[in-house]
Amino acid sequence: MALIYSATTSLDGFMAGPGGDMSWLTEHLGGEDEVADRVLARTGALLVGRVTFDGDDPNAGTAAEGAFGGEYDGPAVVLTHRPPADPVAGVEFVTDLTTAVARARELAGDRDVNVLGADVAMQCLEAGLLDEILVLVAPVLLGEGTRMFPRRPGGRVRLEPLPGETAHWYRIVS
Repeated sequence: MALIYSATTSLDGFMAGPGGDMSWLTEHLGGEDEVADRVLARTGALLVGRVTFDGDDPNAGTAAEGAFGGEYDGPAVVLTHRPPADPVAGVEFVTDLTTAVARARELAGDRDVNVLGADVAMQCLEAGLLDEILVLVAPVLLGEGTRMFPRRPGGRVRLEPLPGETAHWYRIVS
């Protein structure tokens, strides 16, 4: 079971436009995507940052709302310093990274944990907890917004392509 950060990004490295706008992604969603289907089939739990959890879903109000275009139906752990007062069905709110990752792994069982959100993914990378990175590149330049990697990880991070996978699916090796 791996901790995977998978994200669709613009060619210039932005996951969201200004103000967290995800509407740009709508025209790039839908249709068959074998890589996304494989990731979804392997995913047993989500580890989500609070900004992403509260964020703009390009499919809001449609049958495709939610993770993986509404196809994901499973547990989620949200890493946050601001847990809500009222519970949310199928979602656990955790205030520290180590506990959040451990809980997500536990919920995932023998399947993968998929990380959603640039900041929580960066925290996992910096803590040495992230195993893989999958980048899906949309043919668009956004120019500004939320970067896939919001800051430098504090040193070089070596990656190696995963054999038999897309050209942008990597194992973290250091």
